[in-house]
Amino acid sequence: MISKIVSKLKDKKLAILGFGKEGKSTYSFIRKYIPNMHLTIIDMKDVSNDEMFLNDEDVNFVCGEGYLSNLGIYDYIIKAPGVSLKDIKDEEVKSKVTSQLELLLEVNRDNIIGVTGTKGKSTTSSLLYEVFKDQGYDVYLLGNIGVPVLDNIELYKEDTLLVVEMSSHQLEFIEVSPHIGIVLNLFQDHLDHAGDLKHYHDNKMRMFKFQDNNDIALYGDDNKYLHDRVVNDGYKSNLYDVRFDDSEGGKNSVRIKDKSIYLNGELLYTDGKRNLLGDHNLNNIMFIMTVAKLKGLDLNKAKESISKFKGLKYRMECIGTYDDVTYYNDTIATIPEATIGAIKAIGNVDTLIFGGMDRHIEYNSLISFLKESSISNLVCMPTTGFTIGNILKDSCDKNIYFVNTLDDAYDVSKKCTAKGMSCLLSPAAASYEFFKNFEEKGKAFEEIVKGDNK
Repeated sequence: MISKIVSKLKDKKLAILGFGKEGKSTYSFIRKYIPNMHLTIIDMKDVSNDEMFLNDEDVNFVCGEGYLSNLGIYDYIIKAPGVSLKDIKDEEVKSKVTSQLELLLEVNRDNIIGVTGTKGKSTTSSLLYEVFKDQGYDVYLLGNIGVPVLDNIELYKEDTLLVVEMSSHQLEFIEVSPHIGIVLNLFQDHLDHAGDLKHYHDNKMRMFKFQDNNDIALYGDDNKYLHDRVVNDGYKSNLYDVRFDDSEGGKNSVRIKDKSIYLNGELLYTDGKRNLLGDHNLNNIMFIMTVAKLKGLDLNKAKESISKFKGLKYRMECIGTYDDVTYYNDTIATIPEATIGAIKAIGNVDTLIFGGMDRHIEYNSLISFLKESSISNLVCMPTTGFTIGNILKDSCDKNIYFVNTLDDAYDVSKKCTAKGMSCLLSPAAASYEFFKNFEEKGKAFEEIVKGDNK
């Protein structure tokens, strides 16, 4: 694998675009395996003083305003996921863009299970990894989950299985799809990066685009966006349509009936005690159990792995119960559908804290849901929370509060949440206006709640 990647990059005019976590990983890979190669580092920020470049005379930098202006002079541009090229119209430049993910897919696609979707991909990929690991597989969990895919490449053997969480940013320019691809769902998200909804969905569907009839594609068929794409796009892979109902399916159908999962009528899983709350997580389990069946795993052992899985931080995470109020931390919920799912899963939410960066996503579904819900208190934060709160304040009988900080949100929630009920932080929006990411926001809320209840 490594020699094939080296052969592709060696003697080329190469740029690394974006010098965050993945860009640094790419630099380390190249310096380890092509030590004397000349490199250009391109980033909006001036990164030339990074200690990684001490004693490196074979690197130069393009930083600051206009950093994207001269991309056409390179043979390959290894782009980090966070860099948006939505304003680059030159198709020749775009044809030179590659990534860690594409480099890995080009040399090892047969051993890769790719997982994407607007929501649920981290939980699904993490649990899938646990299922394989518990059955003795040599398996790694990589990608958008936080581990650049080339970081441990020297450890991958010929039969090593790679479960790779793939974001739309990572999928955008790939021209190779994994052998097994999963697309859980498609909603509105990341329009600030993609430019428009169609392009965002196009990026996601590259998961299946380059598969052939030897490959496997699992998709959420009851998601309208995704159903329409599969019907219209003519994918060549073996398609498995996953629906959270018991309707008739196609050639390979995965269905739910009485909380049990069936593949073409064969029972795969009967729901039992699990730490992952809600039907949306049961829907994720449908994909996991189907892959387990296709890979010949012990399904009873797979169910055991699912039952003991604790879930990931900031995903309907229970912080604790204080003064008879239970606090949940769900900052991963950056779209309306995720917040609605969390409210349904928890069940006794009396206070919702929500709002964040406005990325021009439609909020009509959330507004309608909140109007009809049994939630008593809506704690609205900038910017989207203020917009929604102002719409709701004249059209429903909820207690609506407008606050500017998480400290204020907690103070209000502490006073208004009924005993024996829950307070849920679930933004239905991104956190970038005031926080670096959803993890930073989730950590801040956890510290506020626990700090007040020492």
